[in-house]
Amino acid sequence: MKGLVLDAEWQPRPDYSLSDWERRTGKAITGSSIWRYPKLEVRDWPDPTPGPRDVVLAVQACGVCGSDMHFYETDADGYILYPGLTKFPTILGHEFSGRVVEVGSQVETLKVGDMVTAEEMIWCGRCIPCRNGYPNHCLNLEEIGFTIPGAFAQFIAVDEKYCWKIDALAERFGSEETAFEVGALTEPSCVAYNAIFTRAGGFKPGHYVSVFGAGPIGLASIGLAKAAGAGIIAAFEVSPPRRALAKAVGADFVFDPREVSPSAVLMELSKGEGFNVHVEAAGAPHLTVPEMEKALAINGRIVQIGRAAQRVPLYLETLQVRRSQLFGAQGHSGHENFPNVIRLVAAGRLDLRPIITARYGLQDTVNAIARSVERTDGKILVKPNQSEER
Repeated sequence: MKGLVLDAEWQPRPDYSLSDWERRTGKAITGSSIWRYPKLEVRDWPDPTPGPRDVVLAVQACGVCGSDMHFYETDADGYILYPGLTKFPTILGHEFSGRVVEVGSQVETLKVGDMVTAEEMIWCGRCIPCRNGYPNHCLNLEEIGFTIPGAFAQFIAVDEKYCWKIDALAERFGSEETAFEVGALTEPSCVAYNAIFTRAGGFKPGHYVSVFGAGPIGLASIGLAKAAGAGIIAAFEVSPPRRALAKAVGADFVFDPREVSPSAVLMELSKGEGFNVHVEAAGAPHLTVPEMEKALAINGRIVQIGRAAQRVPLYLETLQVRRSQLFGAQGHSGHENFPNVIRLVAAGRLDLRPIITARYGLQDTVNAIARSVERTDGKILVKPNQSEER
């Protein structure tokens, strides 16, 4: 089969101390400090062979994520920008949907022909965090498209326990093609759902919600806030096309944060009471969190989703006197996140179809990632082989 393969040179920075685990496994805990001179190329890769509990999917759609951009972009020294867990070479792509074309000998919950999406985080279920109910913090974590082959490919093998059926989406939209496209948005939507509702505990209908950053995660956050009954949704985004998308999926007010004082705007909209929930999806917390801090309602919450390896100024006295909290969130697995997002879409309460702004074939995946670097699209999809059979 064909797949978008990323290869890079293992060259730890001079000031980076490799752990024994990294040496033993060949996995980088901090990828941006180890992997240098990345090369992305669509090329041949062995067809996946299912294990006893695996299903093989013919990939129908796979979204381009910010992490894919951070593999494509490098710093001045040639190191990838992605700071997380990685092992190369591998096939990229982790936001996907597909049709089951083969099942392992012990698969019980899926059959050939089923339409599914899948989790990206391959949690073991055996380590202490997993056994305590925290699969997003698995100590033996593998990640599709980061440490093991991903879905910018014609086929992928996944354990059935990570797959979720999306047949209900086809019933909702009356189109399998649309269901596969929207199904590929499930993973990023679950990242937002996990952050706002699972980690931060959600909010009461009528509460005011701000979202900083209207990339795919921010747009999903806006759509989810609308579905949950937010009284006001205010978004801040520097890209004009993304500001338009924010309005399309439910934002009541959208501003360019360079042209206004976000905290002043939020205090004006709330008549001085502040906003109940602030979502950081811009990956620029050194700029956004200070504004959120100045617009916290009593018992307000800041939810950190965007990734940024930097320290942030925060006056803790504000959290104390405003009875406020800050929640860090990572991942999407467990806690009913996937089935609940799929249910919201199937019920028509969450419709992110407007954020799909471009579609590419597999051979053009590198161009799709290059386009994403412009940071003006909503979600760019790669559609590897909808008309092909294994």
